[in-house]
Amino acid sequence: MMGHAFTGDRFMMPVFACRSAWLRAAALVLTCGMATAAWTAPAPSPAAISAAPAKPLRIAVIPSVANEATEQAIAQARKEGLTVELVEFSDWVMPNTAVQEGAVDANFFQHEPFMLRYNAASGAKLEPIAYGYSTTIGLFSKTLKRGDPVPDGARIGIPADPVNTGRALLLLQTMTLIELKPGVTHEATLQDIVANPKRLSFVQIEGSQAARTFDDVTASVTYTTFAKHGGLDEKDGLAFDNTRSEDIKRYAIRWVARPDRAQDPRLLRFIEIYQQSPEVKATLKRLYGDLIAFPWQ
Repeated sequence: MMGHAFTGDRFMMPVFACRSAWLRAAALVLTCGMATAAWTAPAPSPAAISAAPAKPLRIAVIPSVANEATEQAIAQARKEGLTVELVEFSDWVMPNTAVQEGAVDANFFQHEPFMLRYNAASGAKLEPIAYGYSTTIGLFSKTLKRGDPVPDGARIGIPADPVNTGRALLLLQTMTLIELKPGVTHEATLQDIVANPKRLSFVQIEGSQAARTFDDVTASVTYTTFAKHGGLDEKDGLAFDNTRSEDIKRYAIRWVARPDRAQDPRLLRFIEIYQQSPEVKATLKRLYGDLIAFPWQ
Protein backbone atom coordinates (compact mmCIF):
# COMPACT_ATOMS: atom_id res chain seq x y z
CA MET A 1 0.00 0.00 0.00
CA MET A 2 1.58 3.26 -1.10
CA GLY A 3 1.80 6.23 1.23
CA HIS A 4 -0.28 4.85 4.11
CA ALA A 5 0.39 4.14 7.76
CA PHE A 6 -1.77 2.47 10.34
CA THR A 7 -1.89 4.20 13.70
CA GLY A 8 -4.07 2.77 16.43
CA ASP A 9 -7.58 2.43 15.02
CA ARG A 10 -7.02 4.63 11.99
CA PHE A 11 -5.60 4.14 8.55
CA MET A 12 -4.13 7.51 7.66
CA MET A 13 -5.24 8.98 4.35
CA PRO A 14 -2.45 9.93 1.91
CA VAL A 15 -1.74 13.60 1.29
CA PHE A 16 -2.94 15.08 -1.98
CA ALA A 17 0.41 15.61 -3.65
CA CYS A 18 1.96 15.33 -7.08
CA ARG A 19 4.19 12.35 -7.61
CA SER A 20 5.58 11.29 -10.93
CA ALA A 21 8.13 8.50 -10.41
CA TRP A 22 5.63 5.89 -9.32
CA LEU A 23 3.60 5.37 -12.46
CA ARG A 24 5.41 2.55 -14.23
CA ALA A 25 6.01 0.59 -11.03
CA ALA A 26 2.40 0.93 -9.87
CA ALA A 27 0.70 0.26 -13.18
CA LEU A 28 -1.06 -2.91 -14.18
CA VAL A 29 -1.33 -2.38 -17.91
CA LEU A 30 -3.91 -4.14 -20.02
CA THR A 31 -3.78 -3.42 -23.73
CA CYS A 32 -7.06 -3.18 -25.53
CA GLY A 33 -9.22 -1.73 -28.34
CA MET A 34 -12.83 -0.63 -29.49
CA ALA A 35 -16.54 -1.32 -30.99
CA THR A 36 -19.77 0.27 -32.31
CA ALA A 37 -22.62 1.75 -30.29
CA ALA A 38 -24.67 4.90 -29.72
CA TRP A 39 -24.42 7.39 -26.89
CA THR A 40 -26.54 10.28 -25.76
CA ALA A 41 -23.73 12.73 -26.48
CA PRO A 42 -22.67 13.38 -30.13
CA ALA A 43 -20.37 10.54 -31.10
CA PRO A 44 -17.02 11.36 -32.71
CA SER A 45 -16.77 10.24 -36.31
CA PRO A 46 -14.50 7.36 -37.38
CA ALA A 47 -12.44 9.96 -39.23
CA ALA A 48 -11.91 11.89 -36.01
CA ILE A 49 -10.78 8.74 -34.25
CA SER A 50 -8.43 7.70 -37.02
CA ALA A 51 -6.98 11.21 -37.08
CA ALA A 52 -6.17 10.99 -33.37
CA PRO A 53 -2.59 10.12 -32.37
CA ALA A 54 -1.89 6.39 -32.52
CA LYS A 55 -1.02 6.23 -28.82
CA PRO A 56 -3.03 4.23 -26.29
CA LEU A 57 -5.81 5.76 -24.25
CA ARG A 58 -4.71 5.35 -20.61
CA ILE A 59 -7.38 4.97 -17.92
CA ALA A 60 -6.50 4.91 -14.20
CA VAL A 61 -8.53 2.56 -11.98
CA ILE A 62 -8.33 0.98 -8.53
CA PRO A 63 -8.63 -2.75 -7.76
CA SER A 64 -12.30 -3.61 -8.26
CA VAL A 65 -14.32 -6.55 -9.49
CA ALA A 66 -16.02 -4.01 -11.80
CA ASN A 67 -12.79 -3.79 -13.83
CA GLU A 68 -13.85 -7.08 -15.43
CA ALA A 69 -16.60 -5.18 -17.25
CA THR A 70 -14.19 -2.42 -18.29
CA GLU A 71 -11.87 -5.04 -19.74
CA GLN A 72 -14.77 -6.35 -21.84
CA ALA A 73 -15.29 -2.87 -23.28
CA ILE A 74 -11.55 -2.74 -23.95
CA ALA A 75 -11.71 -6.01 -25.91
CA GLN A 76 -14.62 -4.66 -27.97
CA ALA A 77 -12.76 -1.41 -28.57
CA ARG A 78 -9.82 -3.31 -30.02
CA LYS A 79 -11.99 -4.37 -32.95
CA GLU A 80 -12.15 -0.73 -34.07
CA GLY A 81 -8.43 -0.17 -33.61
CA LEU A 82 -8.56 1.87 -30.42
CA THR A 83 -5.88 0.75 -27.95
CA VAL A 84 -6.76 1.22 -24.28
CA GLU A 85 -4.58 0.58 -21.25
CA LEU A 86 -5.84 0.23 -17.67
CA VAL A 87 -3.38 1.60 -15.10
CA GLU A 88 -4.24 0.21 -11.67
CA PHE A 89 -3.40 1.99 -8.41
CA SER A 90 -3.82 0.69 -4.87
CA ASP A 91 -5.22 3.86 -3.29
CA TRP A 92 -7.85 6.50 -4.01
CA VAL A 93 -5.56 9.50 -4.47
CA MET A 94 -3.02 8.47 -7.08
CA PRO A 95 -5.55 7.98 -9.91
CA ASN A 96 -6.47 11.66 -9.59
CA THR A 97 -2.84 12.72 -9.27
CA ALA A 98 -2.03 10.76 -12.42
CA VAL A 99 -4.82 12.52 -14.36
CA GLN A 100 -3.78 15.92 -13.05
CA GLU A 101 -0.13 15.33 -14.02
CA GLY A 102 -1.12 14.07 -17.47
CA ALA A 103 0.37 10.61 -16.90
CA VAL A 104 -3.02 9.09 -17.82
CA ASP A 105 -5.84 10.45 -19.95
CA ALA A 106 -8.72 9.84 -17.54
CA ASN A 107 -9.76 7.78 -14.57
CA PHE A 108 -12.77 5.66 -13.69
CA PHE A 109 -13.12 4.92 -9.99
CA GLN A 110 -14.85 7.75 -8.09
CA HIS A 111 -18.13 9.54 -7.61
CA GLU A 112 -18.48 13.29 -8.13
CA PRO A 113 -18.47 14.35 -4.44
CA PHE A 114 -15.11 12.61 -3.99
CA MET A 115 -13.73 14.33 -7.11
CA LEU A 116 -14.93 17.74 -5.92
CA ARG A 117 -13.24 17.17 -2.57
CA TYR A 118 -9.99 16.32 -4.36
CA ASN A 119 -10.24 19.46 -6.49
CA ALA A 120 -10.80 21.63 -3.42
CA ALA A 121 -7.87 20.08 -1.55
CA SER A 122 -5.38 20.06 -4.42
CA GLY A 123 -6.34 23.04 -6.58
CA ALA A 124 -7.02 20.71 -9.51
CA LYS A 125 -9.87 21.26 -11.96
CA LEU A 126 -10.80 17.73 -12.88
CA GLU A 127 -14.15 17.30 -14.62
CA PRO A 128 -16.74 14.50 -14.63
CA ILE A 129 -17.23 13.46 -18.25
CA ALA A 130 -19.95 10.82 -18.11
CA TYR A 131 -21.74 8.38 -15.82
CA GLY A 132 -20.55 4.87 -15.24
CA TYR A 133 -22.37 2.34 -13.10
CA SER A 134 -23.81 3.22 -9.70
CA THR A 135 -23.60 0.77 -6.86
CA THR A 136 -24.25 1.03 -3.16
CA ILE A 137 -22.44 1.01 0.13
CA GLY A 138 -23.60 -1.31 2.86
CA LEU A 139 -22.88 -2.42 6.38
CA PHE A 140 -21.09 -5.77 6.06
CA SER A 141 -19.94 -8.22 8.71
CA LYS A 142 -18.25 -11.60 8.97
CA THR A 143 -20.01 -12.36 12.27
CA LEU A 144 -23.48 -10.83 11.88
CA LYS A 145 -26.21 -11.82 9.47
CA ARG A 146 -29.04 -9.69 8.15
CA GLY A 147 -31.59 -9.29 10.91
CA ASP A 148 -29.05 -9.77 13.71
CA PRO A 149 -28.89 -6.84 16.14
CA VAL A 150 -25.66 -4.88 16.19
CA PRO A 151 -24.30 -5.52 19.70
CA ASP A 152 -23.57 -2.82 22.26
CA GLY A 153 -19.99 -1.60 22.07
CA ALA A 154 -19.48 -2.93 18.53
CA ARG A 155 -16.49 -1.69 16.53
CA ILE A 156 -17.75 -0.24 13.25
CA GLY A 157 -15.42 0.48 10.36
CA ILE A 158 -16.20 3.55 8.25
CA PRO A 159 -14.30 5.09 5.33
CA ALA A 160 -11.71 7.67 6.43
CA ASP A 161 -12.18 10.15 3.60
CA PRO A 162 -14.66 12.97 4.40
CA VAL A 163 -17.13 12.28 1.59
CA ASN A 164 -17.58 8.59 2.30
CA THR A 165 -17.52 9.19 6.06
CA GLY A 166 -20.67 11.26 5.64
CA ARG A 167 -22.29 8.66 3.44
CA ALA A 168 -21.52 5.93 5.99
CA LEU A 169 -22.91 7.93 8.90
CA LEU A 170 -26.14 8.60 7.02
CA LEU A 171 -26.54 4.87 6.46
CA LEU A 172 -25.97 4.14 10.16
CA GLN A 173 -28.55 6.79 11.00
CA THR A 174 -31.15 5.15 8.74
CA MET A 175 -30.50 1.95 10.74
CA THR A 176 -31.22 3.96 13.95
CA LEU A 177 -27.78 3.03 15.28
CA ILE A 178 -26.82 6.69 15.67
CA GLU A 179 -28.47 10.09 15.44
CA LEU A 180 -26.91 13.06 13.65
CA LYS A 181 -27.47 16.78 14.16
CA PRO A 182 -30.68 17.98 12.44
CA GLY A 183 -30.12 19.04 8.84
CA VAL A 184 -26.78 17.27 8.41
CA THR A 185 -26.41 15.75 4.92
CA HIS A 186 -23.75 13.77 3.06
CA GLU A 187 -20.98 15.95 4.54
CA ALA A 188 -21.61 14.62 8.07
CA THR A 189 -18.62 14.00 10.35
CA LEU A 190 -18.12 12.03 13.54
CA GLN A 191 -18.53 15.31 15.43
CA ASP A 192 -22.11 15.51 14.11
CA ILE A 193 -23.19 12.42 16.07
CA VAL A 194 -25.53 13.56 18.85
CA ALA A 195 -26.75 10.14 20.02
CA ASN A 196 -24.96 6.78 20.09
CA PRO A 197 -27.19 4.55 22.27
CA LYS A 198 -25.22 1.35 21.62
CA ARG A 199 -21.92 3.06 22.48
CA LEU A 200 -20.46 2.06 19.11
CA SER A 201 -16.79 2.82 18.49
CA PHE A 202 -15.76 3.91 15.01
CA VAL A 203 -12.62 2.81 13.22
CA GLN A 204 -11.78 5.07 10.27
CA ILE A 205 -10.25 3.00 7.48
CA GLU A 206 -8.74 4.12 4.19
CA GLY A 207 -11.45 2.98 1.78
CA SER A 208 -9.52 0.59 -0.42
CA GLN A 209 -8.21 -1.25 2.70
CA ALA A 210 -11.69 -2.17 3.94
CA ALA A 211 -11.52 -5.68 2.50
CA ARG A 212 -8.52 -6.45 4.74
CA THR A 213 -10.07 -5.30 8.00
CA PHE A 214 -13.27 -7.33 8.42
CA ASP A 215 -11.54 -9.52 11.03
CA ASP A 216 -10.71 -6.44 13.12
CA VAL A 217 -14.20 -4.94 13.39
CA THR A 218 -17.71 -6.14 14.16
CA ALA A 219 -18.98 -4.66 10.92
CA SER A 220 -17.77 -2.21 8.29
CA VAL A 221 -19.53 0.31 6.08
CA THR A 222 -17.97 -0.06 2.65
CA TYR A 223 -18.65 -0.56 -1.03
CA THR A 224 -19.89 -3.89 -2.29
CA THR A 225 -16.69 -4.20 -4.34
CA PHE A 226 -14.56 -4.30 -1.20
CA ALA A 227 -16.98 -6.61 0.58
CA LYS A 228 -16.55 -9.07 -2.28
CA HIS A 229 -12.77 -8.69 -2.08
CA GLY A 230 -13.09 -9.52 1.62
CA GLY A 231 -14.83 -12.81 0.81
CA LEU A 232 -18.38 -11.63 1.56
CA ASP A 233 -21.38 -11.94 -0.73
CA GLU A 234 -22.65 -8.52 -1.73
CA LYS A 235 -26.23 -9.61 -1.00
CA ASP A 236 -25.39 -10.32 2.65
CA GLY A 237 -25.06 -6.71 3.72
CA LEU A 238 -26.99 -5.79 6.87
CA ALA A 239 -28.29 -2.62 5.16
CA PHE A 240 -27.71 -0.58 1.99
CA ASP A 241 -28.10 3.06 0.94
CA ASN A 242 -29.21 2.77 -2.69
CA THR A 243 -32.90 3.26 -1.97
CA ARG A 244 -32.97 6.96 -2.98
CA SER A 245 -32.80 8.05 -6.64
CA GLU A 246 -30.68 11.11 -5.80
CA ASP A 247 -28.05 8.82 -4.23
CA ILE A 248 -27.91 6.70 -7.38
CA LYS A 249 -26.69 9.67 -9.44
CA ARG A 250 -24.72 11.44 -6.71
CA TYR A 251 -22.65 8.36 -6.00
CA ALA A 252 -22.37 6.94 -9.51
CA ILE A 253 -18.84 6.12 -10.60
CA ARG A 254 -17.80 8.79 -13.11
CA TRP A 255 -15.38 9.02 -15.99
CA VAL A 256 -13.09 11.93 -15.01
CA ALA A 257 -10.50 13.90 -16.97
CA ARG A 258 -8.69 17.21 -17.09
CA PRO A 259 -10.54 19.95 -19.03
CA ASP A 260 -8.01 19.82 -21.88
CA ARG A 261 -8.65 16.09 -22.37
CA ALA A 262 -12.38 16.01 -21.66
CA GLN A 263 -13.33 15.92 -25.35
CA ASP A 264 -10.66 13.48 -26.49
CA PRO A 265 -12.50 11.50 -29.21
CA ARG A 266 -10.83 8.29 -28.07
CA LEU A 267 -12.19 8.75 -24.55
CA LEU A 268 -15.69 9.66 -25.72
CA ARG A 269 -15.79 6.68 -28.04
CA PHE A 270 -14.59 4.30 -25.35
CA ILE A 271 -17.24 5.58 -22.94
CA GLU A 272 -19.81 5.07 -25.67
CA ILE A 273 -18.74 1.46 -26.09
CA TYR A 274 -18.83 0.87 -22.33
CA GLN A 275 -22.29 2.37 -21.89
CA GLN A 276 -23.89 0.64 -24.86
CA SER A 277 -22.34 -2.81 -24.58
CA PRO A 278 -24.81 -5.55 -23.56
CA GLU A 279 -21.85 -7.67 -22.43
CA VAL A 280 -20.59 -4.94 -20.11
CA LYS A 281 -24.03 -4.49 -18.57
CA ALA A 282 -24.55 -8.25 -18.19
CA THR A 283 -21.20 -8.60 -16.41
CA LEU A 284 -21.98 -5.77 -13.98
CA LYS A 285 -25.37 -7.32 -13.22
CA ARG A 286 -23.72 -10.68 -12.60
CA LEU A 287 -21.22 -9.06 -10.23
CA TYR A 288 -23.66 -6.85 -8.32
CA GLY A 289 -27.11 -8.33 -8.84
CA ASP A 290 -29.83 -5.90 -7.83
CA LEU A 291 -27.31 -3.58 -6.16
CA ILE A 292 -26.38 -1.77 -9.37
CA ALA A 293 -27.97 0.91 -11.55
CA PHE A 294 -27.06 2.54 -14.88
CA PRO A 295 -27.78 6.29 -14.50
CA TRP A 296 -26.83 7.18 -18.08
CA GLN A 297 -30.03 5.50 -19.33
